Amino acid sequence: MSYIDINCDLGESYGVFKIGNDKEVLKHISSANIACGYHAGDHNVMMETIQMAKKYHVNIGAHPGFPDLSGFGRREMNISTREIYNLTLYQIGALSAFTKVEGVKLVHVKPHGALYNMAAKSRLIADAIAQAVADYDSGLILFGLSGSELINAGNEKGLVTAQEVFADRTYQPDGTLTSRKDPNSMIHDLKFAAKRIIRMIREGKVTTTDGTDISINADTVCIHGDEPVALDFILELKYALTNEKIAIRKSWSER
Repeated sequence: MSYIDINCDLGESYGVFKIGNDKEVLKHISSANIACGYHAGDHNVMMETIQMAKKYHVNIGAHPGFPDLSGFGRREMNISTREIYNLTLYQIGALSAFTKVEGVKLVHVKPHGALYNMAAKSRLIADAIAQAVADYDSGLILFGLSGSELINAGNEKGLVTAQEVFADRTYQPDGTLTSRKDPNSMIHDLKFAAKRIIRMIREGKVTTTDGTDISINADTVCIHGDEPVALDFILELKYALTNEKIAIRKSWSER
């Protein structure tokens, strides 16, 4: 039996602003990356999202990002690696307080947006994030872009890593995600996206924007919770996985 984790970036509402359809999405995924208040989310939303994840037996992860609420954490920031270490540690600790009170386990950490993409390329940034995770709890799983510097840094520090692939994003020949500034960065055809994911799992291949195939490892599939069709994406992907006899991983012991 083949297994795959389906993760989604959630808890991104804050104050009176509502983003995503978290309650319905949580019924269909296995891992939730919960915003920690810097790029999105707030103390009320963090608690509510954790409580919903607990109800649906979904693995809980911290989703730390740059302190950039107005830019949704998708703008690069030129800050020191020491500050990146500190902001990562701070946000993990914030979410962990809520999981402790609710009696659930914090399972993983996945950086958000620009921080995630910068860590995919920069070993210095990747090391700062991986070190923060390892120092806080070496039992946490570090999610990172498949084949990225973040995965390499996590492995070097002895963390369990999960190589992440994307259903709704296109890839560059170097294995990085196409910039959101590019009109070709997002995939909107649900069936096409699902077929790409099946191929990543079965063949370890993905076709990039220039038409070439590159190798890719898939431990977990990301769906962006802020996208209007996030729920539709998940349902289409689950249908395709079922047809291929690929089970959604409920525990990271299922390898």
